[in-house]
Amino acid sequence: MLVQEAVCRAAKPEDVDTLFELIQGYAEKGIMLPRSKDVLLRQISTFVIAEIAGAVVGCGSLTRLGQDLVEIRSLGISEGHKGAGIGSKLVAKLIEQAQAQGIPKIMALTYEVRFFERNGFSVVNKEIFPEKVWTDCVNCPKQHACDEIAVIRYI
Repeated sequence: MLVQEAVCRAAKPEDVDTLFELIQGYAEKGIMLPRSKDVLLRQISTFVIAEIAGAVVGCGSLTRLGQDLVEIRSLGISEGHKGAGIGSKLVAKLIEQAQAQGIPKIMALTYEVRFFERNGFSVVNKEIFPEKVWTDCVNCPKQHACDEIAVIRYI
């Protein structure tokens, strides 16, 4: 049997329901911030989708935090497709977008440090990202007890 490879593409408004379901599954486990369908629709241009045979199997977004810094957010893979290299394909596509925008630094907050290290990121102290702290962390329920690890990649 021929196994189809995942293809990454820009997200479209018609992907919002699928994105919402995928992100919500992670949010319910407390490992990703939830995103409403309205927010997803407003931010759809920041999302990349991974598909296999027309079915969405992963997503990720790139959010600008400053002149020279973007963040990878909402990176998730649907159950049954983890460990197949789809996350790395999504990260590569997001890095490509950052390069096209001339942005030299990409960060993420994650529980999957080894995954990001395999993709060229290094662990750093999250306090070096005041852009992130003042824009997002102030609204996060884990603000004073954040257990995510900050990673960065210079491109």
